[in-house]
Formats: sequence, structure tokens, C-alpha cells
Amino acid sequence: MEPEESINVVGGVLALCGTDPVTGFYRDGSCNTCAADQGNHTVCAVMTAEFLAFSKYVGNDLSTPNPAFGFDGLKAGDTWCLCALRFLQAADEGCAPLVHLAATHKRALDVVPLAILQAHAAGKSQ
Repeated sequence: MEPEESINVVGGVLALCGTDPVTGFYRDGSCNTCAADQGNHTVCAVMTAEFLAFSKYVGNDLSTPNPAFGFDGLKAGDTWCLCALRFLQAADEGCAPLVHLAATHKRALDVVPLAILQAHAAGKSQ
């Protein structure tokens, strides 16, 4: 499970996504990835109540704690490395969370066009 190069979608060094809770395929706080990451957990997103409800509705409950896996559940405001396809699905449905481009791995671009990520960028002027 050798990680791919830690480069973000804008060509820079991949920034930390979140450590409270600790996120990422490797649970190292970054959206690093490798060939074993079949879910492509590469989009660093800021959770919203709307997105969490959507994710639960489509079968991936991220808000309910799962103590067996040491998972406390996510809440609005938490940052999390989302599967690129789930992010794209949420964008198509109009409920995508904001993303941190500097912390989103370049492999997300295999699924999500850069323009869509940029349209949902945290900190951009509205």
C-alpha cells in the first residue's frame, strides 16, 4: 500500500485535511491515496448537515457513531476525505459540501472535473 505522490488538484504539496476526527484512507489526516483505495477517498470536504443527510440517504451513513471501528460519527463543520464519486454525486444533486483544494489529492481529478471542485472551493468569494 505504497502511497501515491502527495500532490493536490492545483499542483502543490497536499495539505492536511483533518485530524479531529482523523481522516484519510491511511487515517493520517491527509487525503493521500494508493491503488488499494478503491473508493478514491481524495476530496477534502467540510461536512454540512445537508450533505450528511444526503450521504445517509444514499447508503453511506457518516453521522452515526460506530464504536466497533472507533468512529464517533461526523457533524457539520468536520473535515473529511470523501470518495470522489460521492462528492460528484452530491454536486450533481446540489448538496455538495465545500472542499479544500490544497488538501484534495490530484487523483480526485480522475472522477471530478477541476471546475466542479473549484466551484465548491472553501474560502472563494461568492
